[in-house]
Amino acid sequence: MTRDKEQSMDDQSPAVVRKGIDVTPNKDGGVCKVVKKWGEDGDRPMIGDKVTVHYTGKLLNGKKFDSSMDRKKAFTFSLGKGQVIKGLDIGVSSMQRGERCILLCKPEYAYGPAGCPPKIPPNAMLQFEVELLSFKGELLTDDGGITRRIKVKGEGYNNPNDGSTVHVHLEGYCGERLFDSRDVHFVVGESEDMGVPLGVDRAMEKMQKGECCMLYLKPKYGFGKEGRAQYKIGPNSDLVYEVTLINFEKAKESWELGLKEKLDFSAGAKQKGTQYFKAGCYLQAVVQYQRIVSWLEMEFVGKEQQQTVQNFLLVAQLNMAMCYLRLKEYALVVENCNKVLELDEKNEKALYRRGEARLFRNEFNLAMSDFKLVLQVNPSNRAARSQVSICQRKIREHHEMDKKTYANMFQKFAEHDVKTGKGKRRGGDCGVMNQNHPVGIKRQRCSQDHGQDRP
Repeated sequence: MTRDKEQSMDDQSPAVVRKGIDVTPNKDGGVCKVVKKWGEDGDRPMIGDKVTVHYTGKLLNGKKFDSSMDRKKAFTFSLGKGQVIKGLDIGVSSMQRGERCILLCKPEYAYGPAGCPPKIPPNAMLQFEVELLSFKGELLTDDGGITRRIKVKGEGYNNPNDGSTVHVHLEGYCGERLFDSRDVHFVVGESEDMGVPLGVDRAMEKMQKGECCMLYLKPKYGFGKEGRAQYKIGPNSDLVYEVTLINFEKAKESWELGLKEKLDFSAGAKQKGTQYFKAGCYLQAVVQYQRIVSWLEMEFVGKEQQQTVQNFLLVAQLNMAMCYLRLKEYALVVENCNKVLELDEKNEKALYRRGEARLFRNEFNLAMSDFKLVLQVNPSNRAARSQVSICQRKIREHHEMDKKTYANMFQKFAEHDVKTGKGKRRGGDCGVMNQNHPVGIKRQRCSQDHGQDRP
């Protein structure tokens, strides 16, 4: 790339900037780049990455129309998603972390014939000085367990949905070691059957045909704390997969299914969920039970079929609660049990599992209330009676701990007061007291009587 360390952007003319490198994919000269400061060696941003930059935009006459530097706040956007003009998307994708460059963008890569009144006239060629501060992949889950970086953008806007049959090529890495490389077909939501980790499965619904991406998986979305002996993957290992979506066939959406199909599919999902649960694949089991809820939750049917639908929903949400108990996601246990209790307020399993979750969260009084409700429904439930005793003991222990904590706290305060002399009475303090306050008057009189502590 061309260097030009001597001149600032204010001195740049289109002729100088044109000496830069054409960074457009089709080499039409739409975006030319001159490097002002070389960045760090290593990766460049990929499509979908969150990039953070400082920039200053000017017209060719030198008039500034926008600057993050003036705002004293860096600008962050998702690369290649149309959140900025095309020229910036292309230019930033060619940069390295720490690099600073000048980009000259033709109108078709800027604001085109419409311009952006009042600051940018029609058919304006723009120049930007850009510094790439940082970039990171796109998080596909709230917990940061799956990060995607797109190497090759896919076709169109159509994505696989849950239940789609996908054909992918994948390469799996643990550290620098390639442990899996193959073409494979699987059903989205059931990738475990083909030895493909959950993180790859969950990413499918974000991909497009022809897309090639890197997926960075935390253990929860890889092979978990058990690892995978087949691939010599140890417990709690981070994984990286390069995945290409070759083709896919979408499943019917929920609104396209009749009630009979939904009930048949729900029976299959229940069976598959039980299979995953027994194998210790709790998140995969949750996916199956969530399918049942998505198919039937908003289904309005006659009285004859209402009980069947309700039974499926109760089973799905109770089983999700059990999965989340095993995963130690106690807030989600309570949430799913609450949904069961909306349908059946005396459901013994829902009350018991909610009590367990609350006990694990140290919500002892709430947990004890749940276990007592279980005993109202079924007085012979020994487990619930035992849990009530545990809650009572925990509450006593908690109260004792509070007493010790507060006793120690007050003792330390008292010791501190003695050390700093705050516990001693000084006649000189009378001058600070309000003369109208009885205590202040008493201390004054005391000083006068004894003739001490006078100025």
